[in-house]
Amino acid sequence: MYWNNDWNDFNKKCEAIRSISPSLKFHTINESLDITWSPENTEPIPTEAEIQAEVDRLQTLYDSQEYARKRRRKYPYIGDQLDALYHAGAFPEDMAAKIKAVKDEFPKE
Repeated sequence: MYWNNDWNDFNKKCEAIRSISPSLKFHTINESLDITWSPENTEPIPTEAEIQAEVDRLQTLYDSQEYARKRRRKYPYIGDQLDALYHAGAFPEDMAAKIKAVKDEFPKE
């Protein structure tokens, strides 16, 4: 799921529709909240209440992951984490051997 708290209601509504049914075709005009559904759609069109319920669900899910977004910005880069684990001997022998082979093939200059 991709969700951005800075999105306006238009973007959130469109993402909710895609979440409910990725294959539904629709369009809007100038970011109005009015949806025009394609006649090609073969599955049921969600009601406004269903769309709003999905907007609310996605917002709740986004809000519940705030701690993860904050952590991600503070963690060291994954490469640095993996390198520290390698140097600490925390990898299984077969993985350590693969990493060492790469390091040997391309040594620091």
